[in-house]
Amino acid sequence: MAMREIKTGILYVGSNHWDRRLFDELIPLPDGTTYNSYLIFGSEKTALIDSVDPDKQHELIANLENQNLKKLDYVISNHAEQDHSGSIPKVLEAFPGAKVVTNEKCKTMLMELLLLPEEKFITISDKSTISIGDRTLEFIIAPWVHWPETMLTYLREDKMLFPCDLFGAHLATSDLYANDRARVYESAKRYYAEIMMPFRNVIQKHLTKLEDFPMEIIAPSHGPVHRDVNFIIDAYRDWTSDTVKNEVILPYVSMHGSTEKMVQYFIDALIKRDITVKPFNLTKTDIGELAIALVDAATIVIAAPTVLVGPHPAAVYATYLANALRPKARYASVIGSYGWGGKMLEHITSMLGNLKVELLQPVIAKGHPKESDFEAVEKLADAILERHRGIGIV
Repeated sequence: MAMREIKTGILYVGSNHWDRRLFDELIPLPDGTTYNSYLIFGSEKTALIDSVDPDKQHELIANLENQNLKKLDYVISNHAEQDHSGSIPKVLEAFPGAKVVTNEKCKTMLMELLLLPEEKFITISDKSTISIGDRTLEFIIAPWVHWPETMLTYLREDKMLFPCDLFGAHLATSDLYANDRARVYESAKRYYAEIMMPFRNVIQKHLTKLEDFPMEIIAPSHGPVHRDVNFIIDAYRDWTSDTVKNEVILPYVSMHGSTEKMVQYFIDALIKRDITVKPFNLTKTDIGELAIALVDAATIVIAAPTVLVGPHPAAVYATYLANALRPKARYASVIGSYGWGGKMLEHITSMLGNLKVELLQPVIAKGHPKESDFEAVEKLADAILERHRGIGIV
């Protein structure tokens, strides 16, 4: 990606990965991603904030060479993951006098992951500063955003935050800035849902800590730069809050139609009660869209048939995902069917240990659903309505 000037002496030198469609062989990337690296000139020294994924290191080096740099003094590593730090060895090869600035935990991980020698590091602690002349870099230790070694870098004089993965978005775009708010919001919410949501409570504390830092620009490690900093901060405050919406998330799979008949009946029952329902057919769903939906919903209902004696594998994956992401849902239940093996319910409920939810009465049909099963579905819809009213979201 072409270099861009954010402010005088502050350049974007990162890279777009337009056609990357999977991250960590796990996370869908429908809009690609960016690896954001920033070059900062001080009156005395220069600093590079993060590098890029190794697949794009040639673009980073080309951007640095285009600046005719005589030397690079510091490489700030906010996070040890490859998409941030994987090109550091190449940068150090090009600028052998540069030192890697990071915290103790990140230093250890970089030595293990990239085989960097210890003498290449300058180790800092929380609120440490480094002067590059007329500019001051201040470091904010922010563990579990989303790894244990993460830190943020604050450029004092410019009131500019480089927050690593915090406030990021997997969105490849030619726009340097977050001008298309609707698109950026959706991408940032997907990013939060897939990566940050398990650490919701920790992020709440980091947001409070950041209130002490005046900010005019937020330049994350993925996605566009924010000049309207309140736009993304307010979104994070909403997503990490304890507030839930009058929504039921319904991941489902059906083999021979029995579970699907109950699912369709359940959808209609919720709609009649003015409860928003978001069904996800697990054989067709982009799992990232399911993750986004989990951010705000009050209730999760998993619907699955039985395979052998346990739940359908697609339902197992969805249940595992929900448990791993730890959304703020208040209630959960299960709808399903079985023929001769009946431990599907037991398996699913045993996988929800991370969720602080009340388990509402499940509905499990033997064979084709009967009138009594549909009556039980009605009762489940009533129970959800009652709970949603009880917390004032209906």
